[in-house]
Amino acid sequence: MVAAEVGMTELQHRPTALLVMEERRRDDVYPEAVLKEIGTLVDLREPLTRERLAEDPAALEGVEILLSGWGAPVLDSVLLGHAADLRAVLVAAGSVRPLTTPEFWARELPIVSAAAANAVPVAEFTLAQVLLGLKQVHRISREIRERKAYPPDPRVAGAYRSRVGLLGLGEIGALVASHLRAFDVEALASDPVVDAARAAELGVRLVGLDELFATCPVVSLHAPLLPETKGLVNGELVAKMGIGATLINTARGAVVDEPSVIPVLSGRPDLTAILDVTWPEPPEPDSPLYTLPNVVLTPHLAGALGAERARMGELVAAELRRFVLGEPLQHAVAPDRAHLRA
Repeated sequence: MVAAEVGMTELQHRPTALLVMEERRRDDVYPEAVLKEIGTLVDLREPLTRERLAEDPAALEGVEILLSGWGAPVLDSVLLGHAADLRAVLVAAGSVRPLTTPEFWARELPIVSAAAANAVPVAEFTLAQVLLGLKQVHRISREIRERKAYPPDPRVAGAYRSRVGLLGLGEIGALVASHLRAFDVEALASDPVVDAARAAELGVRLVGLDELFATCPVVSLHAPLLPETKGLVNGELVAKMGIGATLINTARGAVVDEPSVIPVLSGRPDLTAILDVTWPEPPEPDSPLYTLPNVVLTPHLAGALGAERARMGELVAAELRRFVLGEPLQHAVAPDRAHLRA
């Protein structure tokens, strides 16, 4: 729900704000109700796209608050040179990496990410696939089609004291872990930047990658794409997975080393790979990912789609309210943590 309107007398000053993002998804992210809420807090200029702003960077002059989402402008020295009055940036998207630069961080401006809102549908999708994976729904369905017969007594892990592995405990991984606490499963995780105390708070036990893949009937990937995570999930790790195991990737396609993983999936028809992301994306026309029966491809269905995107705009509106009223922001991104967001 969008917060109640602020009375005009509560605001000593109505900052000037500008919304810059792609047109295609703008109405989803900032629907009429959210824009109405924002309009009670700031003087909102006509929205621009990143391309239009590049043509006329002077449009940032006098802007105190920059609102954005997908298609955000890169805040380099050129744009910042026209943004002397800028006081805050609020982004209705998960990562702020695409728009931040060293010049931006040098300004020490607060920047808000809607990662918490974006995490909700991804975690929901993941939870659904985890539960299906524990029942080996995709594998058994394939075998029924191939054999034209039902198995007499399917042997599956199920959601009773089974292990679920999470690679990464960022915003999404942590939310998935939270969801899993409602089930009688043991959650394991691998994340080099999370300590045991934080893992315990999330109800998970930290293990190494080998144990994660070798002992969990379902492994879900939630690691950001960093130099050290590129190609991290390789064929050797996937080959360690048990009979009928499921691999889920809703993170970044390049976290998986597809050239080494594809042969394993080809030789292990018992495994299932749920790939909501690939690299490249979409796969090349001749990619085996299209034809392998144990690969399920989805085009970012886990992410916010349609009306789900309004959650991010609502988060931005709530943060904007806090900012103009001088209250602490709840979703500001710390400079030393920005690179860890996908």
